[in-house]
Amino acid sequence: MAKNSHTFLSLILLFLTLVATSHAGGIAIYWGQNGNEGTLSEACATGKYSHVNIAFLNKFGNGQTPEMNLAGHCNPSLPNSCTKFSSEIKDCQSKGIKVLLSIGGGIGSYSLSSIEDARNVSKFLWNTFLGGKSSSRPLGDAVLDGIDFDIELGSTENWQHLAGFLKGYSRYGKKVYLGAAPQCPIPDKFLGTALETGLFDFVWVQFYNNPPCQYNGNITNLVNSWNKWNSNVPRGKIFLGLPASTAAAGSGFIPADVLTSEILPVIKKSRKYGGVMLWSRFHDVQTGYSTSIIGSV
Repeated sequence: MAKNSHTFLSLILLFLTLVATSHAGGIAIYWGQNGNEGTLSEACATGKYSHVNIAFLNKFGNGQTPEMNLAGHCNPSLPNSCTKFSSEIKDCQSKGIKVLLSIGGGIGSYSLSSIEDARNVSKFLWNTFLGGKSSSRPLGDAVLDGIDFDIELGSTENWQHLAGFLKGYSRYGKKVYLGAAPQCPIPDKFLGTALETGLFDFVWVQFYNNPPCQYNGNITNLVNSWNKWNSNVPRGKIFLGLPASTAAAGSGFIPADVLTSEILPVIKKSRKYGGVMLWSRFHDVQTGYSTSIIGSV
């Protein structure tokens, strides 16, 4: 009996050690930039994604009339062209999936000229996509869970103010979640100051198209960069942002077996580890990358 008790205690201690040093995560996906990637509901029905970023609102700020680009899915400039996604957003949310609108992207016209400009953009986002009211809601009456900042061009200032104004709307009931997709070099040129606020719930760092800190056949640079992000982001969960195929980015693709055997076991020890972000749903459909890694995330 004493021997069995000792064995049982050893197993409990082993389990607690594993729990303490490895954190389960989710897979975040970007959807919206390829009409051949399937519907939002189809993406959520796979059961593989914990977060979906609808991409992109790629024109806003500095007095511009905001515009969305959802590639071949619908035409946001036409009345009711995209409202069909309202029921799909709600469908995803009913499965516990967080659905955010991603603002910015690699192509577009956006910037914040002042604090007041940031306030105006926050009002637009609140009334058009979140819990506010507007006669023009391109995605219908669904209330998104939050806003993702994929800021890659335009102004480098005032993003912290936009984050603050958006977070402020949480006081009206439903929490407004914030995501950010900085490049892996620290500090990020556009979002560095904003990330210092600790207002972001999810930080999916782009470890691709960035040779100094991405996987290059060797995991050292990536792990070193990951550890810096873990130390520099004051709050929130950090995700390892990756291309879902070699065609999804110019560089930085990690073969699934390398990710699951060499990289995830190391970065999952971080208490801020949130999971993996993939660009994008279209490429993931082509390769099945998320299916290959989900058991290890």
